[in-house]
Amino acid sequence: MSMTTKRRGGGHPAIEWPTFILVFACYGLWLAAGCLLWPQWPLAAMALLTITVALQSSLMHECLHGHPTRSARFNEALVFLPVGLVYPYRRFKALHLRHHADERLTDPFEDPESYYKALWHYEELPRWAQAVLTVNNTMIGRFVLGPLIMNIGFVASEAKLIGQGDRSVRKAWILHLAGLAIVMPLIAYGFSMPLWLYVLVPAWLGQSLISVRTFAEHQWSERPDGRTIIVERSPLALLFLNNNLHLVHHKMPTAPWYRLPALFRARRRHWLEMNGGYAYPHYWAMLKDFAFRAKEPVPHPVLRRAADQPRAFSPRARGRSIGGAGSVPVPAKPAKE
Repeated sequence: MSMTTKRRGGGHPAIEWPTFILVFACYGLWLAAGCLLWPQWPLAAMALLTITVALQSSLMHECLHGHPTRSARFNEALVFLPVGLVYPYRRFKALHLRHHADERLTDPFEDPESYYKALWHYEELPRWAQAVLTVNNTMIGRFVLGPLIMNIGFVASEAKLIGQGDRSVRKAWILHLAGLAIVMPLIAYGFSMPLWLYVLVPAWLGQSLISVRTFAEHQWSERPDGRTIIVERSPLALLFLNNNLHLVHHKMPTAPWYRLPALFRARRRHWLEMNGGYAYPHYWAMLKDFAFRAKEPVPHPVLRRAADQPRAFSPRARGRSIGGAGSVPVPAKPAKE
């Protein structure tokens, strides 16, 4: 691949240097925190490792959307090392691009990132599980328990797919394990850090930081455009690569992260009208509203209320490039309710 700065289709440069540099800064800070800070300043090291785990997750999201280069394989290689330990890049890519079918947002079955449950599924759960999911719909609950709940559900569903013979899922996990074969010895022997400590602090809290962004990203609305939030400003915006402006990202998913603020400012009133005012000035305001109060019910308020409703759909078009998914959203045909 030619490392030039010629423009590619859509007016984006062939190499988006801000993202490219940020990837290397992220991994460089991760190594510096573990190798240099950890022996002398362990608390500072833990804080920096947590931040880099969260940032690498945001960079994975940026790369799966076709940044910072034209090559999907090169973009994958840039974020290959799984410092967050849990999510294989190719599975994140395939599931997240399904999530970008806006007409299916929040559907408990068809949106892989929905926090809603089908009513009949929720009613089958034991009371303690219902209570845990309700706590998970508070902001503090999502920060503390969210990573554990998410990871258990994700790994269980992935194991089921592998058991059913899904080759693309199996390959994604094989590649992920190859990355872990590099990352885990680096943590244990390069950093001289207990693996359990890395799991319980940087890996867990890194996901918790990301959950601040994802907590209220979507809600049910009859209008698809009303399902996606805008958080206008945040000191965490760089960590989230400006995905606090989440509606802008959903409507312009190929725009690089560093263009999102200008795109929002240029048409602020338009964006706020588009999603019906589903917006917050900052995450602190959201925390004040929902620190210990569930923002949403666990059962979806409209969809999947009965067990005999259709449970799946076929995409109108497959994504392109590697791993059974592409760098563009996969459009979806809604099932009839």
